[in-house]
Amino acid sequence: MTSASRLTRFAAALAGAAVLTASLSASAVQARELSVSTVLSDAFPWGQAAEKWAELVEERTEGRLTLRVYPNSQLVAGDQTREFSAMRSGLIDMAVGSTINWSPQVPELNLFSLPFFMPDEAAVDAVTGGEAGKMIFEAIESRGVVPLAWGENGFRQVSNSRGPISEPGDLDGLKIRVVGSPLFQDTFNALGADPTQMSWTDAQPALTTGAVDGQENPLSVFDVARIDQVGQEYLTLWNYMNDPLIFAVNQRIWDSLDEEDREILRETAIEAGEWEIAMTREEESERLAAIQERGVQVTELTEEQHRAFVNATASVHDKWISRIGKELVEAARAAIEAR
Repeated sequence: MTSASRLTRFAAALAGAAVLTASLSASAVQARELSVSTVLSDAFPWGQAAEKWAELVEERTEGRLTLRVYPNSQLVAGDQTREFSAMRSGLIDMAVGSTINWSPQVPELNLFSLPFFMPDEAAVDAVTGGEAGKMIFEAIESRGVVPLAWGENGFRQVSNSRGPISEPGDLDGLKIRVVGSPLFQDTFNALGADPTQMSWTDAQPALTTGAVDGQENPLSVFDVARIDQVGQEYLTLWNYMNDPLIFAVNQRIWDSLDEEDREILRETAIEAGEWEIAMTREEESERLAAIQERGVQVTELTEEQHRAFVNATASVHDKWISRIGKELVEAARAAIEAR
């Protein structure tokens, strides 16, 4: 074999090795999978938001990143209030999470749980899209999690198995399932109810057996989960609080990504969030009609009845504004008034 032939073969071998290395490197990039936690599955708008995000990311990165969605709080053994801590520590890479569930670790998020503070969807948009929204994202980021976009679980309504609720006195003594937030405890205590903390996994059996009398959730959850089938025959539309969702990622994961993939993650989160918010709101009237068709008695409050609930929970505001942050509450209130 001539020297030229040997050189040619050596060059070919090097080229082949380079191709193989490049191929393996590309495969490694394509194989990078990030976990995304959600409380609800894709039967609900919340879960659909996470799936939409995953779909957009895989498409825009051409497979460099794949997001694997874990619904039903699988990654925290069903305890939805541990989700933020798990993401912060790195046990979870990313999440589409509830402001309620994250509020024990980020007190500023209790802003959205102040009873009867957000009067309508325009108010929610004014808060999340303005200075108050920026302040909340800064509070989240200061705790080792990077917030990217907003979604929406919707205004929460109250249901029960005993009878219609149209005034605070109708809640006297009712055992109402609530999530693990002290603010929820204070709100329902102020209304004379008996708030009972439990995860959503435990809530449905408790409603079935009558261990609790009622619950509070958005119409989408009431409808999809068929809560009327576990004895919840009475539903009151009182819009007492709104539960925005937040698309977020662990800080270390974020830092490990290049600028292009960071931008894709942010853009797709915003797109998925806007899509999910629009869908959630558009489906409200249809969901309400379906719920009524199944025989649920729906109570819509008059302005005077609504005011009675506002007055009954005024002490909750007095207690919680300082915990949330007076500057943040004032920024939110200004945005609501200017909407």
